Amino acid sequence: MPAARPATAPARTAPAAAPAHPLPVLDLALLAVSIGGVSLSGPLISATAAPALAIAFWRNVMSVGVLGPWTLLRHRAELRGIGRRALLLAIAAGALLAVHFALWTPSLRMTSVASATALVTTCPLWTILLMRLLGVRAPRLVRIGMCVAFAGVLVLTGVDLSLSPRALLGDALALGAGLAQAGYMLLGAEVRRTVGTSAYTLVCYATTAVGLLAACLVAGTPLSGWPAGVWWQIALLMVTAQLLGHSLSNRVVRTLGPSVTSTALLLETPGATLIAALWLGQWPPVAALPAVVLILLGLVLVARGRR
Repeated sequence: MPAARPATAPARTAPAAAPAHPLPVLDLALLAVSIGGVSLSGPLISATAAPALAIAFWRNVMSVGVLGPWTLLRHRAELRGIGRRALLLAIAAGALLAVHFALWTPSLRMTSVASATALVTTCPLWTILLMRLLGVRAPRLVRIGMCVAFAGVLVLTGVDLSLSPRALLGDALALGAGLAQAGYMLLGAEVRRTVGTSAYTLVCYATTAVGLLAACLVAGTPLSGWPAGVWWQIALLMVTAQLLGHSLSNRVVRTLGPSVTSTALLLETPGATLIAALWLGQWPPVAALPAVVLILLGLVLVARGRR
């Protein structure tokens, strides 16, 4: 009898590739609202006749006044349940946000709105650097997208050719503010893994208000004595830039991630530039349109790289 043939092992099929998960549509819409809110920040601060540090302090105090009762009423258990590590990280994020405001708000009085906004939106590049130092390497497409987007910011604003020491100091302050914002967003993304938006935002803004109060006291900045119109402008700044801007970015950073969120905020530059042109007469450079295209292209590359 012929020898029986040995049984052959069944052929192995290659594992199916994991399906790409589309970015949440609702969170993308909320991110768009956030960008619109923060785009008002620079022009509104420039138009408000109050000291820069005082504006930063009061916008945070007003935010705590609005969010505090709501959070204590609806999310008290969530506040009590914040772990020690998450609480310390939220406080650290608030401290970095205070540094961000303390640097960027005065920079708007030293250089143009377009230059200050462009330099503060170097946040994505700082984010990549900080993540790399922490051992997290971003995908190559994400890094390319961020570089393309930042190139768009540079094209939009151009190189600051002014040799004024005051303008150069304003540029340096805005650049430092971008670094502080990157740290704030990374810490916020970590806290938001276990803590809800309302609880985290309240702790963060309260810490920021305390830090800015200390800065005002050290600098001898007056905190009152302005007409009613100034207070209304600060309140508008709080609603648009703080509640709709920063708070919504805190909301979406959990699902979209710090890379997509921080890169999308690059769109603050063309938004703020357009508002400053129509309101303050600071017209954007001729290269505005191709710069916006570069920024949008960079955002698309980052979103695809994250997927």
